[in-house]
Amino acid sequence: MAILKVIEVLSSSEVSWEAATREAVAQAAKSLKNIRSVYVQDQSAVVKDGQVSEFRVNLKITFELE
Repeated sequence: MAILKVIEVLSSSEVSWEAATREAVAQAAKSLKNIRSVYVQDQSAVVKDGQVSEFRVNLKITFELE
């Protein structure tokens, strides 16, 4: 039987929500093994001078414990 754990992480990107998600998973993978899935819980953006300047995501990352 597998035991899974879920952690919540925040990430941002100047490019897109997808880039922010990929960066969060890449960073988490440096210290977590067996990442199984990622759930995008929330998305938001920062607006400066009438332009979107930053994309933000709130993610839940699921990984298997050894």
